[in-house]
Amino acid sequence: MPGTVPVPLDPPPRARLRSATRLAVCAAVPWFLCLWWGTSTVPVPAALPAVLILRDDVYDAPRRGWDRLVGVVVGVALTTLVLHWLPPPTASSVTSVSAAASVSFLAVLACGCAGMYLMYQGGAPNQQVLVSALVIYATALPGYALARLVESAVGIAAVVLLGPLLWPPDPYRSAAAGLGTYRGGLDELLGTVAARLGAGGPPTARGLPEDAELWLRPRNGLAAYERAARRARLPRLYLRTPKRPPDGLEERLRLAARTALTLQYFTQELRERARTDGAAHRPGTGPDTAPCDTALRELAPLVRATARSVDTALRGGGDRAAVAADLDRARALDLAHRAAHPTRHDAVLRAGLHLTHEAVADHLSARP
Repeated sequence: MPGTVPVPLDPPPRARLRSATRLAVCAAVPWFLCLWWGTSTVPVPAALPAVLILRDDVYDAPRRGWDRLVGVVVGVALTTLVLHWLPPPTASSVTSVSAAASVSFLAVLACGCAGMYLMYQGGAPNQQVLVSALVIYATALPGYALARLVESAVGIAAVVLLGPLLWPPDPYRSAAAGLGTYRGGLDELLGTVAARLGAGGPPTARGLPEDAELWLRPRNGLAAYERAARRARLPRLYLRTPKRPPDGLEERLRLAARTALTLQYFTQELRERARTDGAAHRPGTGPDTAPCDTALRELAPLVRATARSVDTALRGGGDRAAVAADLDRARALDLAHRAAHPTRHDAVLRAGLHLTHEAVADHLSARP
């Protein structure tokens, strides 16, 4: 269905600045540590983990760091073993040098690829195995393999220890804020749809605002909530938020995730109906000139009732009676519209609203 392709959310400028500063600190600290230690004059491998490990979820750094360290160790070991049996060519003949280099390169490449895919984790191969193997092969200097291991370990340790401590995010707060933004945006969108239908205007693509980020907010909120749950397994030094989330937050996030799918389906079907009905209305005119038929005009109260029931459920507060009353009214309007317009064309349009009612009902039955 169009519109369901994930679109990354743009963080605010303050969050971008914090992320950039965190990355710079986590790259600079191991660099100067390795310079002080004397591992090399240019310890680039010590700064790379900050770039490759730090993501939006800084609390996932231990897992990413471990995967990277294991990949570096395996890649360095493979190349060292291959070059022990197939040393870099030293013959003066260009032909012999090229042949020997090709054999050793192919051996390193084959072993690196095999190790990369044998260490398949998280739905992707460990590319660090092949990267480390090729870097060691290209820099076949005495002591470089050990120096790269040490510098990588120092860089990973700095990221794992410092990353979650520098401006640590509050996952519960992020999840609640995303839920509030989704609730407000959804209320505005459905209000626009209902007003357009009730006024007898066509629900055209220009008449219906579309925000691809709106439908992704519940999913991102759930991800933030799950990150908060994973923090319980990290050292206490990392923890800043309460152990218990706000009451009902997880249930409301899951309801939001369900309604994002069902209501996106409804709005997309509304646009598709406006396009097809508008194209068939008058030759040579676009969908913006199509009149709103009776089924669409009578859909406006149902859209308003559905929006109210979802908004009340997402707001929370423990008022089950208000949610149940709004849901009963929406279901009654759904039945009335179904009786007045029983065609398959109208049933497909109502399907998204009906599934939304079922999601709210499941949310009510799951609450204590």
